[in-house]
Amino acid sequence: MSLRSRIDPFTLLLLATVALASLLPVQGRAAAVMDVVTNVAIAALFFLHGARLSRAAIVAGALHWRLHLTILACTFALFPLIGLLGKPLSGWLLTPELYVGVLFLCALPSTVQSSIAFTSMAGGNVPAAVCSASLSSLLGVAMTPLLMALLVGSAGGGMAHPLTAVGKIMLLLLLPFVAGHLLRPYVGGWVERRRAVLRWTDQGTILLVVYTAFSASVVEGLWRDTPVWTLLAVAAVCAVLLGIAMPLIAWIARRLGFDRADEIAIVFCGSKKSLATGLPMAKVMFASGGLGAIVLPVMIYHQIQLIVCAVVARRYAEGAPPDADAR
Repeated sequence: MSLRSRIDPFTLLLLATVALASLLPVQGRAAAVMDVVTNVAIAALFFLHGARLSRAAIVAGALHWRLHLTILACTFALFPLIGLLGKPLSGWLLTPELYVGVLFLCALPSTVQSSIAFTSMAGGNVPAAVCSASLSSLLGVAMTPLLMALLVGSAGGGMAHPLTAVGKIMLLLLLPFVAGHLLRPYVGGWVERRRAVLRWTDQGTILLVVYTAFSASVVEGLWRDTPVWTLLAVAAVCAVLLGIAMPLIAWIARRLGFDRADEIAIVFCGSKKSLATGLPMAKVMFASGGLGAIVLPVMIYHQIQLIVCAVVARRYAEGAPPDADAR
């Protein structure tokens, strides 16, 4: 699998979508129509994910409770704590909205597909990764809004009340996911035969959310209020965040006595943050404004984690992880 440091095509699509929203933002009645279309696409996406999730894979990995608790602690405790350490950056290096975006990034659940893909590529515990990443994604429906309420308050970044946000997210994300999984005996085979279509559905939905989010923010004056040097600062903060979290998570896994396969699953599931889940959540949680600035750290972190995880996965696969001598 060639995941060298070349630019991922999806990264180019994201950049093109941001450019389109900056030059031709959707407004007025067209924006309302796009909002409905985006919500339908999000619900369809999570229905398809539910239909793909194998119950056998869940059972195979579900009993490894120490691994799951470790990953969840890294995702929903370690990251928010690191994010809070960056509070002095707000109003200095980052605008307040961008710092809220960093905290939102830290409160997000793990990815599902790429966590599993990199765990498999590195030779890790794939069934456990499937279970942990899926559990993280489901728990994130409630955990992310509640964590954000603790980190910034219900008024932070124009965020909706956490209970309201949880209800809307459950309706838009969790209900279609559960429906898809319950209907898996009937539609699962069809979905499995069309994995490539689902991948395009994933990416297309993300691009829709990015376009509508950035359109609204451009109309509100996003680029007028966010200079280029601030964007570079966001990229630097995201790189530092991953640079701190990933080695720390690997160290925690070793200190807790996990074997190499489990360590790999913990490193990739515990350090990843979900763009596919995060953007729909942000759309619900920050509907009152500033959405483009808030999701910007999530988008930038997504690209950085893909590049870094590709390198780390190759090193694990080659049997020469960075700290092999320390084992």
